[in-house]
Amino acid sequence: MQPKILLVDDREDNLLSIETILAPSGYQFVKANSGRQALKVLLSEFDFAMILMDVKMPNLNGFETAALIYEREKLKHIPIIFITANNYGDENMFKGYQSGAIDYIFKPINPDVLRAKVGVLIELYRKNRLLFEQEQKLITINRNLEREINERKVSEEKVRQLNHKLLENIANLESANKDLERFAFMASHDLQEPLRKIRMFSDRLFSKYRDVLHEDAKMVTRIQQAAERMQALIVDILAFSKISIDKSAFVNSDLNVVLTDLLAEMEEEVHETHARISIEPLPPLVVSPTLMRPLFQNLISNALKYRKKDTEATIRIRSEVSVGVNDRDKNLVNRYCRIFVEDNGIGFDQKYAEEIFGMFRRLHNNGDYAGTGVGLALCKKIAELHNGYISARSKVNEGSTFIISLPIRQEEVG
Repeated sequence: MQPKILLVDDREDNLLSIETILAPSGYQFVKANSGRQALKVLLSEFDFAMILMDVKMPNLNGFETAALIYEREKLKHIPIIFITANNYGDENMFKGYQSGAIDYIFKPINPDVLRAKVGVLIELYRKNRLLFEQEQKLITINRNLEREINERKVSEEKVRQLNHKLLENIANLESANKDLERFAFMASHDLQEPLRKIRMFSDRLFSKYRDVLHEDAKMVTRIQQAAERMQALIVDILAFSKISIDKSAFVNSDLNVVLTDLLAEMEEEVHETHARISIEPLPPLVVSPTLMRPLFQNLISNALKYRKKDTEATIRIRSEVSVGVNDRDKNLVNRYCRIFVEDNGIGFDQKYAEEIFGMFRRLHNNGDYAGTGVGLALCKKIAELHNGYISARSKVNEGSTFIISLPIRQEEVG
């Protein structure tokens, strides 16, 4: 922006002479031919770099005009150089300085002196303008910082409140889960006694009146079957509700021994289904062997239950060690053991691969395949208690593969 200079003189030739001397420097000029006109200009414009004003003018002289100019707060920053043809002596010079002048230029005007003095003031004006702009920027930056700090404080307070509420909700959920587990355990436990009586009396009724009831004996059989299903469900709910783990229960375990002992117990079931089970060596893992046993048992039982009727059932158990990166520390690498339980059974649609681990979720009717829908939910809970997870891959009529992923070392996780 071009610096703007106000020229005040009652003679047009003086104004033209000053403008001619200073024009090559690229200044912008506003001219006034009296003190009153200069005051009128300054009512609407006050962004002048300086004022060059003649002292001797009719009505209002330069000293009087300067005094009126500096009465306005917005104009006090504008330096004034008086131009005069007379040397008024020290007393009058002092009067000029009192009115606000910062310097004098005597007529006839020396162009070099005029350019030099104006140049010094213009440079000072530019520096002051730059400082003012920087000050305004700093003020704006400070305001923005204050606003950001206030917004951050508000956000932090909201986060703190949300975290507090979240902790309360977690505590309430944990308490509710414990209450539900206790309720499920107590309810299931208390249901077993009347259920045993239902089964016992229905067995007696069937044995004593089977010949009398004839076709109606089927109703008693249905009562017995329903009671068996209910008892199986209660047993599974009890097992699920009692599942918990003490960290001291984690020991370095040989899963091959766990599987060997389990298959010895399941020998009759395996023999009846004519299934072939192959187990490849599994690595030792830090796990709870007490919980790994029902996990394997449910997966093997499922494979036997959902076998194809016209095909020999085969179950293969194998493992591999995979590598994953801990999200909290990209340089910390965790090793996971993935245990695969593969079968050649009836399989299922892959879209149900997550749903099957839900509580009481079954893909088949009770009439086709017996079960309670708790077994896979139990497997999921056991895997999660070990800081691991379980997933499934399957295709209809092409078998299923259940994958248990467990950390090699428990301290690397969580």
